[in-house]
Amino acid sequence: MYGDQETIRRILTELGDTWAVVGLSNNEDRAAYGVAKVLQRFGKRVVPVHPKAETVHGEPGYPSLEAVPFKVDVVDVFVNSALAGEVADEAVAAGAEAVWFQLNVIDEAAFARTREAGLEMVMDRCPAIEIPAL
Repeated sequence: MYGDQETIRRILTELGDTWAVVGLSNNEDRAAYGVAKVLQRFGKRVVPVHPKAETVHGEPGYPSLEAVPFKVDVVDVFVNSALAGEVADEAVAAGAEAVWFQLNVIDEAAFARTREAGLEMVMDRCPAIEIPAL
């Protein structure tokens, strides 16, 4: 329901290659670090968004989505479910094409709001698992 294969395919192959990864830092133990590396390997530009604004995988980071000075196509959300809805709203405001909530990140109200705003959305899925399958 939150990630039909057609929507997953569209987000990964058609909606653009600039991905803001919210929650991405240089902490190699966090899932975001490895997933961002996989996205890069498949040709995505990864933009780290984290309060620390660290450079990760060679890409400069930003403290918030709002601070990114160029358009991002997809916002990949690695924050807990309680904070994810706010990030989805920021993605809508930023003009993103899609929002991707990682595994175990679920906010049904945010899903509905984001879809209503005209964005594609996937929830409780991992692009690093989905993209090699394409």
